[in-house]
Amino acid sequence: MAKEILVPDIGDFEEVEVIEVLVSAGDSIQAEDSLISVESDKAAMEIPAPEGGVVKEVKVSLGDTVSEGSLLIILEPSNETVTETKSADEPAIEKAEEKKPEPKPQEVAKPAPAAPAPAAKRQSPTADIDEVKFSKAYASPSIRKFARELGVDLGKVDGSGRKGRITKEDVKGFVKRALSQGGGSGAGLAVEPMPEIDFSQWGDIETKPLSKINKLTGQFLHRNWVTIPHVTQFDEADITDMEAFRKEMASEYKEKGIRITPLVFMMKAVVSALKQFPRFNSSLDATGENLIMKNYYNVGIAVDTPDGLVVPVVQGVDRKTLVELAEELGEISIKARDKKLKPSDMQGGCITISSLGGIGGTKFTPIVNAPEVAILGVSRSKMQPVWNGSEFEPRLMLPLSLSYDHRVIDGADGARFTTFLSRVLSDTRRLLL
Repeated sequence: MAKEILVPDIGDFEEVEVIEVLVSAGDSIQAEDSLISVESDKAAMEIPAPEGGVVKEVKVSLGDTVSEGSLLIILEPSNETVTETKSADEPAIEKAEEKKPEPKPQEVAKPAPAAPAPAAKRQSPTADIDEVKFSKAYASPSIRKFARELGVDLGKVDGSGRKGRITKEDVKGFVKRALSQGGGSGAGLAVEPMPEIDFSQWGDIETKPLSKINKLTGQFLHRNWVTIPHVTQFDEADITDMEAFRKEMASEYKEKGIRITPLVFMMKAVVSALKQFPRFNSSLDATGENLIMKNYYNVGIAVDTPDGLVVPVVQGVDRKTLVELAEELGEISIKARDKKLKPSDMQGGCITISSLGGIGGTKFTPIVNAPEVAILGVSRSKMQPVWNGSEFEPRLMLPLSLSYDHRVIDGADGARFTTFLSRVLSDTRRLLL
């Protein structure tokens, strides 16, 4: 008979949001297969199936809020499940137990494909995915997606979950081991592992664990830094006129609760530059041999939160007005600081803007947010004397730092991009073109 599968005990969380539905009606599943992914303001987790069968009906959708006891799916027993149930009380139990060891030869043989890895054509064990072994790996769809983002071949990862299921920690551990052993993308750098040091020998210490965001951000940035040949182009933009216009808009929309910041002008200007130089609006494919050109314009905005850096993405910047962008920026900034961003809110970016103007500094070298090929760093603007041909006059100058992937973008194009961007920011009328 069909059985209702409910949300089990999820700990201290009263309600959690469904961020991924991993099964559909008609799917055959086994015990411990993931049904949905949920996320609270503190953590994300997957809800596994308590038993196997065939999914008759899915009772939740993306974005729903569920709690302990909520109905997830209607599950019908499969033919295999029925057969096992009928024979449960028969003396054949001993035979069933004898059959259990059969999968062991496969489990023992599982690590074997990883042995030839040092002889692979590529230096990085995370850069070349064997699609056949990847598809046969025991992992949920969300873990497969995570592994592809990191370039990890699941066929080479040993699972520590129940029945050998591969977890996110297994994937992250594989990347860490590859890099620390000099076999990862930084193999040519011959990086030695960090020594273990007892810092307490010099005085009192306190150990504080990194936040989850800190850990994930650190891993992504480390991967990007050692795998992407970075070049940073520095420039300045005269934003005197832009700032005067912005202040007029700011006072006009203040009563409406809309904050007009310089960032919205930069977003529109960056989109103009992407249209002028399409190569900056591309990504390398998994092989590194083809460019994927994008015909959409989504801009990531680096947001500083108490728990670390996050990069929500504003979709369709080319189709939105300055006021609409200002409203959306305000909303995503609040969501980021309240830990309410969904994974989908941080995907699909074409280029990232990292603005430190509100804090200080003159210049910095931002790290490219792969799979994007460029990132724009913005520092604090300041008044400077600028020669206009007859005299010096005070102008508000904005420092720009453009880091880019040198495999895709040449130095000349990097300079052209910042020159064009500076020209657009210096004359806001160009945003209309």
